[in-house]
Amino acid sequence: MDDSLITSPANPRLKALVALRRRGVREEEGRTLVEGHEELQLTLDAGVTPDTVFYCPELMTAPTEQARTVERAARQGARVVRLGRAAFEKVAYREGPDGFLAVVATPSRSCADLVLPPDPLVLVCERLEKPGNLGAVLRTADAAGVDAVVAADPLTDWGNPNLVRASKGTVFSVPVAADTTAVTTDWLRARGMPLVAGTPDADQEHTDVDYTGPVAIAVGAEKHGLSPAMLAAADQRVRIPMVGRANSLNVATSAAILVYEAVRQRRVSR
Repeated sequence: MDDSLITSPANPRLKALVALRRRGVREEEGRTLVEGHEELQLTLDAGVTPDTVFYCPELMTAPTEQARTVERAARQGARVVRLGRAAFEKVAYREGPDGFLAVVATPSRSCADLVLPPDPLVLVCERLEKPGNLGAVLRTADAAGVDAVVAADPLTDWGNPNLVRASKGTVFSVPVAADTTAVTTDWLRARGMPLVAGTPDADQEHTDVDYTGPVAIAVGAEKHGLSPAMLAAADQRVRIPMVGRANSLNVATSAAILVYEAVRQRRVSR
């Protein structure tokens, strides 16, 4: 455990942390940031050992419990560094920080790297731009027991700190991958995994198809939906019935509705 105390916001180590807010730096270094006590706990629970945990006792809201998390991270092999309040507030990227910031390896896999069980349930998110949406999708995937989430032609990276925060750390517990749409659809086809595409232009409703075997469900960005290439590759297209004036749902909501219909069917069949 590192007993040093960093108090100066100008410390070079802190500048390196701030640099990880940039995607190019994250991708070059293969590292990202996890901020927050709960998020750090979930990351540790997923078996991820941070490179370094920076903590600020002055900002802790439950000092006794949170001190145990610092000790746990150190036991797992993380370097631990204490920061003064001004120094921590320099590197915190969210409002109302609780005094925890960790540097961890970015989840980085291609479709070919994924190891799936028999009859997997996979969620494909194409060209999602907002980190918060992709993070919310991951929380649904974690809750529903989805076997993997693939970002196809992603506009944000899995290491985006806002995505990590929105996912509540589940980006480290759910197997994730990133690839092009072409590689993703080829990979699904090679595995014999039918693709169900969610689109408001479909004729059949999402409850009218069979999700009980190996299956992938694809959702697209709210503004443009799924690409023509993804729709062309789909074995079936489905829509979520809507009777209101709005013609679309938030993508995280759409993903949750489709995934939980698949979960319902799979439970009944088993």
